[in-house]
Amino acid sequence: MAVPWKAVGAIALVLIGAGSAWQFQDWRYGKVLAQQAQQHAETLNQLTQAAATAQQAEQDKRLALEQRLAASEQTHFEKMTDAQKNQDHLRDRLATSDLRLSVLIDATDAAKGCGVPATAGAGGVDHAAVRARLDPPHAQRIIAITDTGDRGLIALQACQEYVRSVFRR
Repeated sequence: MAVPWKAVGAIALVLIGAGSAWQFQDWRYGKVLAQQAQQHAETLNQLTQAAATAQQAEQDKRLALEQRLAASEQTHFEKMTDAQKNQDHLRDRLATSDLRLSVLIDATDAAKGCGVPATAGAGGVDHAAVRARLDPPHAQRIIAITDTGDRGLIALQACQEYVRSVFRR
């Protein structure tokens, strides 16, 4: 049996050509896939950097808000402490009779038979207006009411500052 060398040679050339073409395609697609992987990695890196930048910006905003709120809380605490000191001082002066509360009375009421005498003091601002002095227990209750009102106003101002600072973001 004779071996047809031409057919074997042709088959060998076809196989070598196919193998070379396969190798060439492998190199070409490998290069394309490597480029795509690199572009994908660069895109992911850019997205990661953008997310990190956005996160840092949000953290900075939060830190600034926390600092403003801490300053607002400190101011609120100082106002409340000052108001408490003022109320305590006023309450002490009322208790020791160092200070007496009085109220202005309408001069037309005095003419209608109100028996409160008009006391004109040299240090007064009312220039001989008709005044009535309050008993110390009544004065204490009035001071307590004003103390509650002052605290409410200070708390309201603190709440308003908080809302302003939150919406200022």
